[in-house]
Amino acid sequence: MERVRCGWVSDDPLYIAYHDEEWGVPVYDDQKLFEFLILETFQAGLSWITVLRKRENFRKAFDGFDVEKVAAFDEAKIASLMEDAGIIRNGAKIRAAVSNAQAFIQVQQDFGSFCKYIWDFVDGKPLQPDLKSLKDIPAKTELAEAISKDLKKRGFKFVGPTVVYAHMQATGMVNDHTMDCFRHNEVKGL
Repeated sequence: MERVRCGWVSDDPLYIAYHDEEWGVPVYDDQKLFEFLILETFQAGLSWITVLRKRENFRKAFDGFDVEKVAAFDEAKIASLMEDAGIIRNGAKIRAAVSNAQAFIQVQQDFGSFCKYIWDFVDGKPLQPDLKSLKDIPAKTELAEAISKDLKKRGFKFVGPTVVYAHMQATGMVNDHTMDCFRHNEVKGL
């Protein structure tokens, strides 16, 4: 019997694996949270599958998403990234990744970890909206708008409410697997 998945999942094996293994699983690791934040900012205005297909190239280009290394990228490194056909070569987004790394480190210093900072917005546990269908999944929420505003105040860029909500979904701050999806209850139990 075919597994029922969320309606946004295509038949692309990469997309299926991402949905089945990662999307919506709570992430409490700062490095993984940083990776998703950077990938989500590069995704802005593009499809997620575009980013997924380039994810390994991003990992190489951004030193395994080591926040300290990314925060120290200089003009020469930025110029080399602009020549890297394996990633999304958007100068504003590349520069935002560097400044976001610096802001991320400041949040770690201010709160002890980025994980503590971001998860405090949902009292440390995933929201469970129990959505019936794809049309019920919002692009953004009031909470995402509040987090976006706070991140921007802290110097983050390319973190509008839609990007923030996608980050919340990806990192399990909200379980937006639809109720008919086989992952809904699995993720709810995490």
